[in-house]
Amino acid sequence: MQTPRTGATASAPEHDPSTVQLDGGEADRTAAAATAGREEASPGAESGTTPQAGGSPGRPPVRDGAAALPDGSRVPAEGPGGSLSPVGGRGTPADPRGRTVAVAVAGLALAVVLLTALSLSIGAGEVGPGGVLDYLLGRDGARDNARLSLVVGDLRLPRTFTALLVGAALGVAGCLLQAVTRNPLAETGLLGVNAGASLGVVAGIALLGFDSGYAYLVCAFVGAVVASGLVLLISGRRGGGSPMRLVLAGAALGATFGGLTSVIIVNSAETYDRFRFWVLGSLAGVEGFGELGRLAPVLALGFLIALLVARPLSALALGDDLARGLGHRPPVIRTVVAVGVTLLTAAAVALAGPISFLGLLAGFLARALAGTRLAARILLAGLIGACVLTVSDIAARVVSRPFEAPVSVIVALIGAPVLIAIVRSKQLASMGMTEPATEERAPDRPRRLRLALPRPARRTPR
Repeated sequence: MQTPRTGATASAPEHDPSTVQLDGGEADRTAAAATAGREEASPGAESGTTPQAGGSPGRPPVRDGAAALPDGSRVPAEGPGGSLSPVGGRGTPADPRGRTVAVAVAGLALAVVLLTALSLSIGAGEVGPGGVLDYLLGRDGARDNARLSLVVGDLRLPRTFTALLVGAALGVAGCLLQAVTRNPLAETGLLGVNAGASLGVVAGIALLGFDSGYAYLVCAFVGAVVASGLVLLISGRRGGGSPMRLVLAGAALGATFGGLTSVIIVNSAETYDRFRFWVLGSLAGVEGFGELGRLAPVLALGFLIALLVARPLSALALGDDLARGLGHRPPVIRTVVAVGVTLLTAAAVALAGPISFLGLLAGFLARALAGTRLAARILLAGLIGACVLTVSDIAARVVSRPFEAPVSVIVALIGAPVLIAIVRSKQLASMGMTEPATEERAPDRPRRLRLALPRPARRTPR
């Protein structure tokens, strides 16, 4: 006696050769296909009846602008193009981070304007917002006033623009380093720039007898460039300048330069006395636009490199093999990025001293806001760096009047609570920085679905 079968889901005997076993997702797809086949074969589909609000036979029912699939899930019925849109095609929903990035850029741009006005209005001199506005607009002969010209034109304006440009440079440099090394904790001291600049200043004071701000600027810039050049030379000899070699070379040379700096300042009390004010980082020595004007071309070239490498660096994030397949050369990209980071960081350190925490903070916050969009991350990192350093400079003038606190200390005091808040929030998981669960669990047994296929008809002998 033959066992009856019901539709396509009846179980066949174990010895039946026509039985096919399917595992996991293939079974789900086969069941969905069988369900769709039964719907297409229904009488309503053959007779061409008018579709109702609940859906038509042969097609997924549409409710509230969404189509219900056989497994119960719902997808948008029509996109902006007027048809069902494939993944990545027309009608796909907008990236939720796109609106976040736009709002963040607008908010940070407004913050830059407000902080600029606040920085121009606060200082040791008795010049308020009204006097600053009169000087900027040239009203009532304000620019002929020697006191206003000194306080606003020679001190506050250069200091404010220096804070904005140095903060933006350190923020962009930190973002580029985090992208090229694939390390979200990378910062601008990674290439040995800060250590090289410090060694240059100490050597200039102890060996050459320099004691002016402009001489410090030249020594710091030369030391930073030489340090980064050595890092690139060592890491690029073999392995094409891989991120690991870049980090190790920077750490090794940074430690070497730091040791040489310590040896020099320990043996010279006068050198240490001059060096300790510069190494803490401060914008108090900025007077006039002379120093900023000399390094403005260097900063402009660094920002230009950052804009040009955004697209190749995004391809490099997919892996060296895929980047080569897209026509890019990973070693060249890393070298160009390192040159841009060197220019930005060297100019910033020469103007304001070593401020190492700002690059980490700006790059980290930009990654939290923009995700994997590198161009948006670079823009946000620059704006965040400019805002943070300007706020820190304003606070440095206020907290210890009539003296000034080191701006690097204020940056750390402002940025550390922000990073701690991010670490304790759920935002860290969305950035892909949480450790995977290490708890072992038994693998799930694959589901099996037995389908009984129709047997071929037997031919009776005549």
